Amino acid sequence: MTTLLLNGRVHSPAMPDATAMAVRDGVVAWLGSDSVGRQQFPDAEVVDLGNAFVAPAFIDSHVHLTATGLTTDGLDLRTATSLRHCLQLIDDYARAHPAGPIWGHGWDESNWPERVAPSTDDVDGVVGARPVYLSRVDVHSAAASTGLRHMVADLAAAQGFSLQEPLTSDAHHLVRAAARERLTPAQRRSARLAALDAAAAHGIVAVCECGGPAIGGLDDWDEIRRIEHGVEIIGYWGEQVASAQQARALIERTGARGLAGDLFVDGAIGSRTASLHEPYLDAPDCRGNTYLDDEAISAHLHACTEAGIPAGFHVIGDAAVGAVVDALEAVVQRFGAPAVARCGHRLEHLEMITEEQAGRLGQWGVFASMQPNFDALWGGASGMYARRLGAERAAAMNPFALLASHGVPIAFGSDSPVTSMNPWSTVRAATRHQTPGSALSARAAFAAATRGAWRAAGVNDGVTGTLVPGAAASYAVWEADDLEVSAPADAVQRWSTDRRSRVPALPRLDGPLPRCRQTVHRGAVVYG
Repeated sequence: MTTLLLNGRVHSPAMPDATAMAVRDGVVAWLGSDSVGRQQFPDAEVVDLGNAFVAPAFIDSHVHLTATGLTTDGLDLRTATSLRHCLQLIDDYARAHPAGPIWGHGWDESNWPERVAPSTDDVDGVVGARPVYLSRVDVHSAAASTGLRHMVADLAAAQGFSLQEPLTSDAHHLVRAAARERLTPAQRRSARLAALDAAAAHGIVAVCECGGPAIGGLDDWDEIRRIEHGVEIIGYWGEQVASAQQARALIERTGARGLAGDLFVDGAIGSRTASLHEPYLDAPDCRGNTYLDDEAISAHLHACTEAGIPAGFHVIGDAAVGAVVDALEAVVQRFGAPAVARCGHRLEHLEMITEEQAGRLGQWGVFASMQPNFDALWGGASGMYARRLGAERAAAMNPFALLASHGVPIAFGSDSPVTSMNPWSTVRAATRHQTPGSALSARAAFAAATRGAWRAAGVNDGVTGTLVPGAAASYAVWEADDLEVSAPADAVQRWSTDRRSRVPALPRLDGPLPRCRQTVHRGAVVYG
């Protein structure tokens, strides 16, 4: 059976002026004008898209499904504008849900007038004896009620413990595990389905789930693997190994695409747990946390490379990035750059990197899995990065253009629930980097959220993530207020209007973002 989509504008390098697309057996069969399409496929099922816009579906290169769904359906603190507002949101939720534990996410004190995080007493004053877990927006620290803290044995002896301030490091992982254990199977399943439904509604057909022992544990991972949903789940398991035999056994046990994702080398800037060479500007006695030493990083990379398995790490601070790049250098010297490139190793976040380091990663084919909305939320001269690090270090954060110029393959994602899964928001943020010279063109940003993210996920057939004859029919149909090419003053933000570039026009992103009408993955409708 052939389906003929008519009158839509199709984003395809194969035919930039295409207004029709034929799909047969889940594959793009033809592109061209609608008049020719009607003649060539007279027996096709015809779908008139009106003035809609058709583009390759997105893939989110870094998500946490359970946490995303718990935020979508539960206590979302990302809208809190002050400590008082945050506590009011907690109180409102507790009154509406008078029984059981509370799982909340998203507070960010860096933009509050008080610049003070919720304390244990603050939380207890609202919820009383109930167990309550409230992760910071970056999920590298959390406020926890006394009721939850008392459920963790020897919590006070763990690294990162504080009686009143949010917990970090091992203490945070312990209370997060305790809170997770109190979720019912029905709550976890409902949360994951809500997250996948939200992804589909954003034109996303695949997500890279980044799991690990300190994130959701094996129970959460196994439950996610058993989900049946139209959105494809590609899993990365973040657990360190020391031998090729261990690596192969762990891949067999987990079914993961690689031993990568959130294998933490360090934490996050906002929680002051990212590992730095120099102290934090607003905490002169702090250089962040290191969760894996140089020996463990090197052993993991050697083991995975020997086994031919993608390895990777969560790296944000400059000290963490330096340790990983140096370890990769040793792996290249042992196995050779082609062998390293074949593995498809990937680094998550990669926010603080020098030009020299970018040049080495480009030579070795190491993927950078990044989140442009980090800069949109926390970049700029007066943003959280500048307050934590100072203007000079902050201006060098998330250097998309630098990485691209050195040939580092880039994939974009959301790190949901840290930032929104809306992929157009991701593309827009990449084109509007708050440091001049660090933005990508819209064409490159769109590619990083589609075919670039597929490549980073190990799908490198040359057509997945595009709409060309022979490619999987994975696309989204969009409605937009204005589909004309934007023309901002900065040329780096333009979609190309040069026909020779073979880049069809895409919607303007300086107003309301496109709205998804339908999402299709390999010919099957997953939304709309």
